[in-house]
Amino acid sequence: MDFRYSEEQEAIREAVARICADFGDEYWLERDGKGGFPQEFYEALGRGGWLGICIPKEYGGSGLGITEAAIMMRTVAESGAGMSGASAVHMNIFGLNPVVRFGTEAQRRRMLPPIARGEEKACFAVTEPNTGLDTTRLKLRAVKKGDRYLVNGQKVWISTAQVADRILLLARTTPLEEVEKPTFGLSLFYTRLDRARVRVREIDKMGRKAVDSNELFFEDFEIPEEDRIGEEGRGFEYILHGMNPERILIAAEAVGLGCMAVQRAVRYAKERIVFDRPIGKNQAIQHPLAKSWAELESVWLMVLSAAWQYDQGMPCGAAANAAKYLAGEAGFAACQTAVMTHGGFGYAKEYHVERYLREVMIPRIAPVSPQLALCFIAERVLGLPKSY
Repeated sequence: MDFRYSEEQEAIREAVARICADFGDEYWLERDGKGGFPQEFYEALGRGGWLGICIPKEYGGSGLGITEAAIMMRTVAESGAGMSGASAVHMNIFGLNPVVRFGTEAQRRRMLPPIARGEEKACFAVTEPNTGLDTTRLKLRAVKKGDRYLVNGQKVWISTAQVADRILLLARTTPLEEVEKPTFGLSLFYTRLDRARVRVREIDKMGRKAVDSNELFFEDFEIPEEDRIGEEGRGFEYILHGMNPERILIAAEAVGLGCMAVQRAVRYAKERIVFDRPIGKNQAIQHPLAKSWAELESVWLMVLSAAWQYDQGMPCGAAANAAKYLAGEAGFAACQTAVMTHGGFGYAKEYHVERYLREVMIPRIAPVSPQLALCFIAERVLGLPKSY
């Protein structure tokens, strides 16, 4: 068993790190304060060919696996870009996997290359105000009228909708009471985001101001039939093929952010002199940082294991959920430890660790809560009865 990166994987890490180095602390501090999508960062990764890392080569991507994508996303977060940088490109990496898997050849050739080249941005709309993670209860309706669908309803917590050109949308095409199973009757669409028929309202939130989160209000929004992915009514099945990669990638981002926080704290602990000695000489400072390092290193192995299982075509739900859960917790602990290591200065924006602590809440909460990740493992791995 070889735990080293391959030459290609190491080259990916180095190349992405070089791009990220051009976007330092001041860039992300400004984005955190003023907001505004990090377009320059997005374009730089696009020029390097990284936005389509998992898109097949015949559609303009690199055709690499989730393992390589996880290395890339950890590198982005660990550069100091944190979730502001990672979330800006997150959707490109995994979001159009249902199109790759279930789209027609014509759809793949039409939809994938603009994303791989960074010419278009997409948002992913599943969550609704009154359903949360109970996806089978979605209320957004898409009613077929001739060769088009008419969509009405709401979505919430939709990232990048302020800047997105297109939307990957899950909607109910058959009422819940008319289907055999709750997972039936949901359809998936990838189409242009027409703001004349979709009102996008940004949500003011505690962190990651550079990447917007939004409520979406659909009013007679029209989708051409040719923009439906796969068969009508099978959308829930299709989005499942994007959920495990998303959990793996957000786990990688949490690890990267936690590692950066530890690095910051270690540097500060070496430089900060109190009572005529660096605070890093005190075991009360050393031990929490050492614990965080050990936790993050072990979680990274879990992330790589989950990614490897996915790339090998193996069932990886348990590993993906375990990686997401463990990374969210370890990343949070590391960022909190970094703030506490800095003491009062940890509360100051100029030291950056307070931003890391705010941003690390994202991979802890999303795309699935820690509790539901544990429920999946309890039921699917341990065989315990369903609890909800």
